Amino acid sequence: MQIAQGASPRGRLHVLCAICLAALVLPLSFTGGAVATPAIGRALAAEPSQLPWVTNAFMLSFGSLLMAAGTLSDAYGRKRLFIAGLALLATVSIALAGVSSMRWLIVLRAVQGAAAAATLASGSAALAQVFEGRARARAFSLLGTTFGIGLAFGPLAGGLLLEHFGWRAIFATPAIFAAVSLLVAVVWMRETRAPKAYAFDWAGAASFSAMLVLLTAAIVLAPQTGWRTPLVIGLLAGAALSMAAFVMIELHIEQPMLELTLFRYPRFIGVQLLPIGTCYCYIVLIVLLTFRLGVEGIAPSDSGLLLLALSAPMLVVPLLAAWLSRWIRAGKLCAVGFSIAAVGLYLLAHTPTEAGPRFVGTMLTIGMGTALPWGLMDGLAVGVVPRERAGMAAGIFNTTRVAGEGIALATAVALLGVLVAGRLEPLMPGQRSSEVAQLLSLGTLDPAFDPQLLRVAYLDGFDTLMLILSGVTLGVAVATWLLLGRGEQAAPYEPPAAESPAASYSTPGTASGRNV
Repeated sequence: MQIAQGASPRGRLHVLCAICLAALVLPLSFTGGAVATPAIGRALAAEPSQLPWVTNAFMLSFGSLLMAAGTLSDAYGRKRLFIAGLALLATVSIALAGVSSMRWLIVLRAVQGAAAAATLASGSAALAQVFEGRARARAFSLLGTTFGIGLAFGPLAGGLLLEHFGWRAIFATPAIFAAVSLLVAVVWMRETRAPKAYAFDWAGAASFSAMLVLLTAAIVLAPQTGWRTPLVIGLLAGAALSMAAFVMIELHIEQPMLELTLFRYPRFIGVQLLPIGTCYCYIVLIVLLTFRLGVEGIAPSDSGLLLLALSAPMLVVPLLAAWLSRWIRAGKLCAVGFSIAAVGLYLLAHTPTEAGPRFVGTMLTIGMGTALPWGLMDGLAVGVVPRERAGMAAGIFNTTRVAGEGIALATAVALLGVLVAGRLEPLMPGQRSSEVAQLLSLGTLDPAFDPQLLRVAYLDGFDTLMLILSGVTLGVAVATWLLLGRGEQAAPYEPPAAESPAASYSTPGTASGRNV
């Protein structure tokens, strides 16, 4: 086993525990916010258009700032940024537990996402300085498993907290984990930074963040105001201009945040489809199924137990996928996995919750199908480009993954609202159907209408959405087979000691992908 110099075995273990504990907070913050959304809406008298931002504000700031946080940790110190991120995360979580305004909650969720980006990027980079070689691979494998545990048990933990302590406890609990991680990091983590400082790409980070925020705002607001309204058209135009500005900046700046020339490799383009596919067949479901089960009147804790069937395969199947990749091309395994998930989504559209074991079996099918590409796509991200470009490739891949989650969730919720509104329109006058549908798409029943009528309309729209997502997932499976299922098989990748941690691991490390 290779280990970094200057760190005792006990010190390395403490650092690993601190970073894994911090990593556990992030999926809990994501899934917990989704579980609490209906209760928050009722408690704070939220408008329908505000509810999606309970989750979107967190995901957007997290995704858009992840790479920037990696660059800052290289320049100013990984321990320094890790501690600052954890301190901010704990502080904001406590503030969220005591918030009394929906607008302030949304603002604080965005700040919480920024703190999560700083914590994850700097923590991953710091971990890579403590371990080397195979020991580093095992450490990051444990870190990835921690994320899987957070995703698998997040809805259940959130449901239990919501039932017994209220929605504020869902935000207060991560502060406890963050505080413990912070104390351990202060004592045991050593400061490291890149030997050569790189200029921070402020213009690139600002234009990229603006594009994500404007695009998501347009998607969220369109079902309520209409796609042809000046507001939505203006937001879409602003997103397009921001994207164009980002591309121009990255093509001409000396030290870009994203190296766009990597998109010259067709197989690299195929890799970017993998996190997009998992967003639509898995990440979106974690949130939407939580809302659906709430609409059907199932208790949050029972919903969490049902959702274990969707997430539990993430703890086992990725290991099986890695073993199978010795004999079967990773791209083919990913395509097969997406095909299985597409079948599961199709079955979910025809499986009521009352079906019991059949409903659980359907979610297991989706979870197992998604877990195949989930366990392979990080290795593919760095294996389909020249070795010297692996760090930057992983940076782009992880940004696609996290930013894609926010956009995918906003798109799915907006589309569900449109589908449900179409079912309600013959029964309700004017814009009322759109307002009620927006609430329903986020798991909230309007007390002014017959709950059984609303449930029927909601489930009809939900089933149609599952068919659409099944088609999207099947399309990703076909594209993955064509782009990644043929050609040269990427060799297992093991980074040298000095390479960026972002080069080969599921958690984004040094976002810039430069050597450390």
